Amino acid sequence: MHKQVALPAALAAVLAAAWGLTGCHGSGNTTAIAATVPTARVAAAQRGDITHVLTLAGQFQPYQVVDVHPKVSGYMKKINVDIGDIVRQGQTLAILEVPELKAQVEQAQFELKQSQEEITRAQHEIKRTEALNYALHAESERLKQAAATRPGLIAQQELDNAQAKDLSSQAQVEAAKAAMAAAQQHAEAARADYERVQALENYTNVVAPLDGVVIWRYADTGALIQGGTTSNTSDLPIVRLAQSQILRLRVPVPEDDVKYIKEGDQVSVRVDAIGRSFNGKVVRFTRDVTYETRTMETEIDVDNKDLSIAPGMYANTLLQLAEEKNVVTIPVDALVLRGQQRVVYVLGPNNRVHIRNVQVGLQGQKLAEIVSGLNPGERVILGGQDNYQENEAVTPLMTAEPASETVHETGGTIDMKAEENAESDHSD
Repeated sequence: MHKQVALPAALAAVLAAAWGLTGCHGSGNTTAIAATVPTARVAAAQRGDITHVLTLAGQFQPYQVVDVHPKVSGYMKKINVDIGDIVRQGQTLAILEVPELKAQVEQAQFELKQSQEEITRAQHEIKRTEALNYALHAESERLKQAAATRPGLIAQQELDNAQAKDLSSQAQVEAAKAAMAAAQQHAEAARADYERVQALENYTNVVAPLDGVVIWRYADTGALIQGGTTSNTSDLPIVRLAQSQILRLRVPVPEDDVKYIKEGDQVSVRVDAIGRSFNGKVVRFTRDVTYETRTMETEIDVDNKDLSIAPGMYANTLLQLAEEKNVVTIPVDALVLRGQQRVVYVLGPNNRVHIRNVQVGLQGQKLAEIVSGLNPGERVILGGQDNYQENEAVTPLMTAEPASETVHETGGTIDMKAEENAESDHSD
């Protein structure tokens, strides 16, 4: 009786052990299969902004600098300005004394007056000869009519004499008119000479050619000043003027960034020396890269009517080189170059790899703009793309990446505090 009950219990234990072994074998297969599917670090394409900005140190220059020379040589009679003076266009800067020039003006005035008197005499001579010609011509015509009415009444010799006098008087009229033309030409020459010497006399008042600031003075009262009408560069000017009401801010743009520069680009300017910040625009650039520095000079015009900025001051500038807003962006690690084509490894909904061509736009240091070939929300593999094959299944490891990036480049800046500390250390 006891043996019959124990047998089923032993059979149950054997069956339970068999099921346990079967369960353990099935779990091992699942783990092995999962271990054969590779993992991949992925990120989603997003919409964002990519901006390139360039920080550069620039220096202010006067809009124009002019060395003011007199147009005549003479002695400095009076100089009205000194360094730092603000002058207006047309303002008298200095007065020269040229003694011989005054005599030339008087001589030219005399010759002009004399030529005008010659014209008056020529006019009177024309009237006189015309009146004489009128009388002689009338007399000759009367004699001709009388001789025709009564032949033989007037001797032929008398008729010939009257006609000769008529012709002679006509010649005198023509000669008087020629003398008049010569007198007028002489008067024109005298007037031109007078205007010339008068202009030279006016040049003794040296005036400012533009609004500006006197940044240097070269002459004093009594000094002999040479006229600036030759190419002799050793002749000193009277003063040097700088047009500082508007300044040129010059910044050297590195060669790699030249392609981004265009007229009208916005520029943020900070002048630490006076604690002033403002916005400007690129007005002009040389379109030429300097061989020594591999930079291109770029200029921003700055309004300086209050003269608060002195030429020679430094400024730190921030140029926005390029900007793309609300575009599809992905990390640059997702891009792979195959020949001349950029590709990305995209994960489909079933986590399988699909290699896809894309067109890349603006690229930063961490993000790149995708112009075509990828939509927002699609997942791309980051790095190690050579380890994956087309249509291969992977296990994604999602990585949170930023959607926007501002790339800061620097071509050098001016740190006023650092310079002050350096000078202080040097003095110690």
